[in-house]
Amino acid sequence: MKSRVTALILTFFLGGIGIHKFYLGQSVQGIFYFLFCWTFIPSILALFQFIGLLLMSDHSFNLKYNNGF
Repeated sequence: MKSRVTALILTFFLGGIGIHKFYLGQSVQGIFYFLFCWTFIPSILALFQFIGLLLMSDHSFNLKYNNGF
């Protein structure tokens, strides 16, 4: 079961290389983040995703990433 707090920490510190995407089960997106990390575009996207995860409720997170559990 994935944790929202863990996803937040991974997004904040390692979001620029896509580690949070692998954690959340989005491996294809994680590969793109890793391949394009030298452009800093994934870092900018990770900042917005961090804010989105921060504002997301636990219930919404579970519905989206934990199949409703």
